[in-house]
Amino acid sequence: MTYTPSKEILQKYANVLVNFALESGTGVKPKQTVFINAPEVAKPLLIELRNAVLRAGAYPIINFQPDLIAKEHFELASDDQLAFYAKSYYQGIVDQTDCMIFILGDVDPHELESITPEKLMLRRKAMLPYFEARKEKEVQGKYTWTLAIYGTQGLADEAKLSLEDYWNQIISACYLNTPDPVARWKEAYKEVDRLKDKLTSMRIKTLHVQAPETDLTVGIGYDRKWLGGSGRNVPSFEVFISPDWRVTNGTVYFSEPLYYMGTMIKDIRLEFKNGEVISSSASVGENYLKEMLELENSKRLGEFSLTDSRLSNITKFMAHTLFDENIGGENGNMHLALGSCFKESYPGNAANVSEDVWAEHGYNIKAGTHTDIITTTNRTVTATLEDGSDVVIYKDGQFTV
Repeated sequence: MTYTPSKEILQKYANVLVNFALESGTGVKPKQTVFINAPEVAKPLLIELRNAVLRAGAYPIINFQPDLIAKEHFELASDDQLAFYAKSYYQGIVDQTDCMIFILGDVDPHELESITPEKLMLRRKAMLPYFEARKEKEVQGKYTWTLAIYGTQGLADEAKLSLEDYWNQIISACYLNTPDPVARWKEAYKEVDRLKDKLTSMRIKTLHVQAPETDLTVGIGYDRKWLGGSGRNVPSFEVFISPDWRVTNGTVYFSEPLYYMGTMIKDIRLEFKNGEVISSSASVGENYLKEMLELENSKRLGEFSLTDSRLSNITKFMAHTLFDENIGGENGNMHLALGSCFKESYPGNAANVSEDVWAEHGYNIKAGTHTDIITTTNRTVTATLEDGSDVVIYKDGQFTV
C-alpha cells in the first residue's frame, strides 16, 4: 500500500529545512544560492523545498537523481572511470553554493551489496576532494548544509514498519505534527545548548564507557568544546565532541546495523589500542567493514556522541543512520564516528589553525570517511576531570549533569 504525506506535512518539513536548519537555526537568506540534492522518490518534498527557497528570496539549484541506477553504474564502470573526478565541475558547485540540502531516500537499502567493497571505496576516495572542499568552506563560515530523510517503502520494509508508520516516526521526530515546528525545534535546542555548555565547562579529560561487551576509554583532550543543535541533521538531538583520537583504548560493541554505501554491516565489534582499531569483526558485511577501515586514518575516532532518551521522539529502529543515531527509546544511544573529526569542536577560530596544531591536539583532520556506528544497549559513561575526580555524566539513557 502506497503512502504519501499530506501537502501540509511536506510544506512544514520544507519550512524546517529551509528556514531553520540552514544557517545554524536562522534559515536561508535572500539572494543565497541553495543547492538541493534529492532522489526521484522524494519529488513531492523536492517541490516544496524549491518553493520554500523561492519564497525566501534565494536561488534554488536542483540535482534530481533517478532511483536505482547506481548498481549498473558500478557494474559497467572500469576502475579508471570510478576513479575519475570532475574537478572543475565539483569545485564550481562549491564556489557557487551558499547552502546545500541533501534528501536521503533509499528505494533499496541493499542496492549495492553485490558490488565489491574495493569498487565502492575506489569511488569514495575519488570524491574526497569534493567533500573536503565543502568542509573547508564550512569552516570558513561561508557554507551551511542540512540533510533529512524521505520515507520509502524500502526503508520501511527494512525497519519492519508500514510506510505510514515509518512516516509517522519522521513526522513526530521532526515536530511536523505541531502547529509551529520551527518554534518547537528552537525550544528543544535550549536543552541541547545547556548540556553541551555544561559538558564543556567540566573540563573532561577522559570518558569511560561501560556497557554489554563494551569497556572503552575515550580521551577528550584539551582545547575542545561539545557540539549539538546546529541544524545540520534533521532530526538531531545528540550532544557530541571530536575527541583526541590518540587516547582511545578498549572494546566496543555496536548493537545497530550500519548501512554503508548500499550495503549492510551488522554486529560490529572493535578493539582500540593507543588510538587505532587493532581488531574488528562483524556478523554480516565484515569485508566491507575491513575495507572501510583501510581508508586513510579511518581506524581513528573522529566523533563521540550521546543522545538523551528524554529529548528524542524516535522510538523505533529506522534502518538509517540519520534517525538511528538520534533514537531515544529506553536507553538513548551512543555512537562513534570512525574517520574525520569536526573542526568546529575547536573553541577558537578553526579557519586559522595550522595542520601542525591540529595534529598536536589530536584532531583526526584528514580521513577517508566519517562513518557513524550506533549502539542502543544500556551504558554508563563516567568522566574523569582534569582535577582527577570522577563524575557519572550519563546513565540509563539520560544525562545526569
